[in-house]
Amino acid sequence: MAEAEAPAARPRLYSYWRSSCSHRVRIALNLKGVDYEYKAVNLLKGEQSDPGSSLCLAEFIKLNPMKFVPALVDGDAVIGDSYAIALYLEDKYPERPLLPQDLKKKALNNQIASIVGSGIQPLHNLTLLRFIEQKVGTGESLPWTQQQINKGFTAVENMIKGCAGKYATGDEVQLADVFLAPQIFAAVTRFQIDMSNYPTLARLHEEYMKHPAFQAALPDRQPDAPTSA
Repeated sequence: MAEAEAPAARPRLYSYWRSSCSHRVRIALNLKGVDYEYKAVNLLKGEQSDPGSSLCLAEFIKLNPMKFVPALVDGDAVIGDSYAIALYLEDKYPERPLLPQDLKKKALNNQIASIVGSGIQPLHNLTLLRFIEQKVGTGESLPWTQQQINKGFTAVENMIKGCAGKYATGDEVQLADVFLAPQIFAAVTRFQIDMSNYPTLARLHEEYMKHPAFQAALPDRQPDAPTSA
């Protein structure tokens, strides 16, 4: 009798509870129905770049040379970027697509994801905000962050206000939603953004907060979230 094959190991996600980049990937994994192992990386303590931390720095650099989260390990596949991870999951698990077949809608989803992933979030990541606080002045990081988010939200609001359905680009959750949801959540809960200026995005936020895959990915529901979160 042939031996039964050992079950494949679960994908392993290196994540930080409040990282919006990790948040995106958690949503994508949930939408795809992927059971994964959560490996916490404490960005606030600098575990991703501290040789003395409990996390093996040399090993983590192999996973993500930029020493950021998230990083996904799936068998011999190692991906260290949220956008790349989302596209990998899209290819591996096509049953629940995040990108539409329609070329214009597909381009719109990729454009919105790119705006969030390269034009909003990196301009207020933890490293940059710490630099502003140290070099410019205490309290100066908040107005900077608000300016960057408002600029990006203005662009996205104008892009989708005529084509949004229940979600950003129609009545199905797609890649744009995966990227928008964490950014809007952070804007509302951390950065005091007035969402009345963005009625479409505000409505989307309400829809995201009702969706089980989005709920399960929320920062305060992650195993490394502090009890006071």
